[in-house]
Order: sequence, then structure tokens, then C-alpha cells
Amino acid sequence: MNFSELSSEAEDTEHSAAERAAAASRSTWVSVGVNLVLTATQIAVGVVAKSQGLVADGIHSLSDLIADFVVLFAGHHSQKDADEDHPYGHQRFETAASLVLGTLLLVVGVGMLWSAFRKLEAPETVPTVHIVALWVAAGALIAKESLFRYMLSVAKRVKSSMLVANAWHARSDAASSLVVGIGIVGNLAGYPILDPIAALIVGFMVTRMGWGFSWDALHDLMDRAVDEQEVAAIRETLVQTPGVSGVHDVRTRKMGDMIVVDAHIEVDASISVEAGHDIAVAARQRVLQRHRVLNLMTHVDPWHRPDLDHARAPTKV
Repeated sequence: MNFSELSSEAEDTEHSAAERAAAASRSTWVSVGVNLVLTATQIAVGVVAKSQGLVADGIHSLSDLIADFVVLFAGHHSQKDADEDHPYGHQRFETAASLVLGTLLLVVGVGMLWSAFRKLEAPETVPTVHIVALWVAAGALIAKESLFRYMLSVAKRVKSSMLVANAWHARSDAASSLVVGIGIVGNLAGYPILDPIAALIVGFMVTRMGWGFSWDALHDLMDRAVDEQEVAAIRETLVQTPGVSGVHDVRTRKMGDMIVVDAHIEVDASISVEAGHDIAVAARQRVLQRHRVLNLMTHVDPWHRPDLDHARAPTKV
């Protein structure tokens, strides 16, 4: 492979990274606009209409808004080039952002649970809500579900776990709006206790999702390997490289949405060191081109042909 071909591949990779960052930024700014409107509307109407569930939903939207800015910040920093302090790049900014998002959801969820429990301890103090709260909850449900579908499609297209987390954050808010709407309907039907019960359910949903995101991000920061299917695909690419006789000890760890790989490849023991090095370089290039691998470190092991080993064996007298 000549220099011009290498340069062309580098430009394609850079263009894809730039396109990925632009799509992520665009979808997140859409989410900022939606969450800004919903936060103000839900909290204001929730207070006026005396709906604890709607206020809780508004706080959830506020956590979405904060999460959007965390995503924008992490997306900007994760695109920085590798430097002396970060030789593998800054992709783990996205994993750190996912951890922050999960922690934020966890804290907000626990706060919702506490507030709802306090109301349920004194059910006689729960007021009847105004019907306007129901219309706001319905509008929030439609807006959040639409936002979720849009953001998830973008996240899948650019293959960003951070955007997937933020999209599901939007889905959790859509689900919470549905629960809040049901609670408001129950309140209007003469069962006031259903409004704080709805807030309790929302708090549980948010807490559970926050724990899941935090736990996954924490494992990724501790160098969790990718799934076996992806490891098998990388191994197959290595095995199919001309000159590679075998592959073993393939190890992976996540670096944001990319993967860092270590692998031992076996080459014919009779070839020169230079030829073995060329095979390792070719194997690395194939893996980087075909998989979401940021870097591949190869260790070259000598492989002895069985027929030559037999020929070398001493003859018994």
C-alpha cells in the first residue's frame, strides 16, 4: 500500500469522525430546544395546577436539559486528537459523560421517590389537580416520544453509545409523562392519591435507568471487553490476512465507542523479521478498516510447519 492510499484512508476516517460529531451536535441541540420548553411549561403548570406528578416530570425534563449540555461538552472534547498525555485519544470523554448522565438520573430519581413518599404519608393533603395538567402531560408525551425516535435513529447511524444513552433518557421521560397522565386522570376521577403514586413510579423508573447507565459506564471505564461476537469477527479478519497462520490471546477493551485490541498472530518461522513485520502491519490495517478499532497491538509468534518439524526430528538408531 503506497502513501497516497494511506492518506486517502486517513481522510475518509477523518471525514467520518467529523460527520459523526456534527450529527451528534445537531440532534443534541434539537433535544435542548425541546427540553427547555418542556421544563418551563411542566414545572410552571404543575405548580399552578397542583400536580406533583407534573412537577416531577418537569424536573425530569430539567435533568434531560442538563444531560444535553453534558453530551455537548463531552462530544466536543472526545473529538480532540491524541496528545502526549492521552496517546489513545479522548474517546473516553463519552464514557465519562454516560457515567455523569447515569449519576444525574440516579440522584433525580431518588429525589422524586423521597418527595412522593412524603406525600403518601399524608394522603389527605393531596389536592385535586386542574385539567390543564392533563393536556400538558399529553403534549410532553408526544414531544418526548418523537424526540426519542429522532435521537435514537441518529445514535444508531453514527454508532454513539453516549447518544443512545441520551436518547433512552428521552424515552424514560416519555414513559414518565404517560404515567403522570394516568395519575392525573385518576386524580380528576376522584382518586387524588394517584397523582403522588404516579410521581413515585416516575421516580422508580428514573432511578433504575440511572443505575443501569452508571453501572455500564463504570465497567467500560474499567476496561470491559466487547462482546464475544465482535471479538470473533476481529479474530476472523486477522486469520484471513495473507501470511497469518494462527491467532490467539485476542484481548479487547472499550475506548468510548471505539475498541483497543491486543492480539498474538502466528507467522511462518522461516521468514525474515521484516516479512513478519509486514504481515503484522497488513493485519492491523485490515482490522482498522473493517471494525470500529482505534488501535491494534500485535505480537508476532513463530509458527513451525508440521512437516518441517518432522523433518528436523532426530532419527532414532
